Amino acid sequence: MTQSFQHFESCLRGGGRLQRDDISWLWQNATDEELQVLANIVRRRFHEPGVATYVLMRIINYTNICVAKCDYCSFFRMPGSPEGYVRSEEWIFEKIDELVAAGGDFFGLNGGFNPALKIGYYVDLFSSIRRRYGDSIEFYAMTVVELIYVAKLSNLSVRQTVDLLRDAGVRWITGGGAEVLADSFRQRHNPLKYTVAEYYDSLRDILDGGLKSTATMVVGFDETLEERLEHLEELRNFQDETKNSLFSFLCWTYKPENNQLGGKEISPSEYLRHLALCRIYLDNFKHIRTSVLTQNANALRGLQYGADDFDIPWEDEVTQMAGAIVDRDVNRVLGYAHESGFGTVCRPVAFQATAVRK
Repeated sequence: MTQSFQHFESCLRGGGRLQRDDISWLWQNATDEELQVLANIVRRRFHEPGVATYVLMRIINYTNICVAKCDYCSFFRMPGSPEGYVRSEEWIFEKIDELVAAGGDFFGLNGGFNPALKIGYYVDLFSSIRRRYGDSIEFYAMTVVELIYVAKLSNLSVRQTVDLLRDAGVRWITGGGAEVLADSFRQRHNPLKYTVAEYYDSLRDILDGGLKSTATMVVGFDETLEERLEHLEELRNFQDETKNSLFSFLCWTYKPENNQLGGKEISPSEYLRHLALCRIYLDNFKHIRTSVLTQNANALRGLQYGADDFDIPWEDEVTQMAGAIVDRDVNRVLGYAHESGFGTVCRPVAFQATAVRK
């Protein structure tokens, strides 16, 4: 069948879905305006035009000791480094309290692969957070790959680890650590961070164990178009298989400062085009999220390319050390969305807490 914008537009307006070859053709041939049109056809299946949701949050980095050795990471320190740290519970509580005082009620915990921290550390930490704050806050406890590491370190299965974390008050394991889910990419840059099959097997265990999760992707390293499409194809297949279990998809960009890989950041235009392809191809995700943390004002242009949701980040040391700039002026960030033609609605913690598998 002849590939053309008109053909794809007709297909999507009729409720159809595009395939991998179609997405490849669009990347190479469609204009920005055509991608916006197609992305917004799919967006309107789930959302009212001209309205976006957001959440004020922070990433709390409780340790920077990590043995994964990803060449694109600017944050990690190896065990024994004088710059390494593990933060106290009191320090973590202060970070949460600061966020709550600023009007936020959602945060993520991110710590990497620290060989000194086994499952007991995490059970104690997450139990303490839930006892102190109850249901007034919600949090991403760790990433999928961190959970795999902790399970192996503690001589437990992923499912056993999930059960212990759930009993400690955990509800969410974020889909972080995915970067580009193509084994060729992972062998080049993070061979200790598990295969694509291990990632998805563990994600199934997380969902089957009653926890909720998300999907993520990072672009702008040296990945090929085929590696990007492999990531999106397998993710869509997984979402089909699990009956749309993953709550959202967030894509952000690699920041090249202060790490071994280096390089240059991709252009704002490339990010927006990729975001549009994600909305078009990932037609089984209700929420496609744009990254204020790595794109700043450009991220809110992403609402015109199919995104419906975004974070206003209060802090993330990992990304900031690689060159990200955090803007804590909530009104200014919301103003970027309004300039892109979108009204904004704060997404309350109750919405996140009650999001469940269908």
